[in-house]
Amino acid sequence: MRTPTAHQLDEVFVALADETRRAILARLSAGQARVTEVAAPFPISLNSVSKHIRILERAGLVARRRSGRDHYLSLDARPLTQASDWLQSRQRFWASRVERLQALLDEEDARPGPRAAGGRRS
Repeated sequence: MRTPTAHQLDEVFVALADETRRAILARLSAGQARVTEVAAPFPISLNSVSKHIRILERAGLVARRRSGRDHYLSLDARPLTQASDWLQSRQRFWASRVERLQALLDEEDARPGPRAAGGRRS
């Protein structure tokens, strides 16, 4: 899988930042649905739900298919997988940094010598 660009990651995280959009994704994880079916549970206008859907489409999380007057939506989880992979790589990077810092501090603590007030050597 290719590494997403900063812009692509931004679009995914913007899309996930809203509770309504997350609910739309949860609904679509159960399968394809018409826009009106997706909009039905929300206490907002169809126009407002359509704006949320466009943000999800821009992030690549939702695909739209037209059949006559009906618009069908489906989930595309690939951007979620890419964002998850990116987050995991950042977590591994920082975990290794923290482990190296901890090893350095442990090494310093193991050395004999005078200690400054506060427990660390000066």
